[in-house]
Amino acid sequence: MLASIPVGVVIAIVVVLIVIVFAIVAGHKAMKQRRVDLLALSGRFGMSFDPGHDREHEHRFGHFEVFSRGFGRSAYNTMRGQVEVGGRAMGCVMGDYTYKTREGSGKNRRTVTHRFSYCLVETPWLTMPNLLIRREHFFDKVGSAFGFDDIDFESNAFSQKYFVKSPNKKFAYDICHPRMIEWFLETEPSGVDIEQGRMCVTDGTRVWKPEQFVYTLEWMDRFVEQWPGFVIEDLEEGILV
Repeated sequence: MLASIPVGVVIAIVVVLIVIVFAIVAGHKAMKQRRVDLLALSGRFGMSFDPGHDREHEHRFGHFEVFSRGFGRSAYNTMRGQVEVGGRAMGCVMGDYTYKTREGSGKNRRTVTHRFSYCLVETPWLTMPNLLIRREHFFDKVGSAFGFDDIDFESNAFSQKYFVKSPNKKFAYDICHPRMIEWFLETEPSGVDIEQGRMCVTDGTRVWKPEQFVYTLEWMDRFVEQWPGFVIEDLEEGILV
């Protein structure tokens, strides 16, 4: 049967198989190297490291929308420990996350695997109001046309670039003061989500290089450092809800 197949076709098949094998081997090496790099990073921060899949992550942190997408959800390459944020020691969980979705229809229906990195800090302020600051999407602009507005600020550039939502508008305005807004426009972060006293930073789409975790922790530290003193006092006293 093979004799009836043109030599050119056989060569093409062999080349494709070789490419596939090389891709699998390269992917395995990259995963192994990533684990080595993140293990070293966790040691740098005095954190524990677990490369295995944690399927309980979504149950603990599922209040963040990004951890409840699709199916087959799990965290992996997880670093846990304490870090200093805003001059205070806070619990931290960061690493990679994966989930699956089914896309297309009929014969074209397929399962797609998504992976991204995240950094989550647990603050001591359990009564802190929820606050979402993220990049503005096209559908946010569509929603505003139907009256579903986010919180707007005097800075038109900030309001056009970022979607801000909170059940406590005063808290949102206090956090997003002019200097904070200027800093956001300078650093252009993907955003931050604060829920149930926890802060999470991720764009929900990309796996970070190890140095991005370092940058993100530094960014979160600087973010909290810029909160007004009276806000911190109110949080310490449990006044803000």
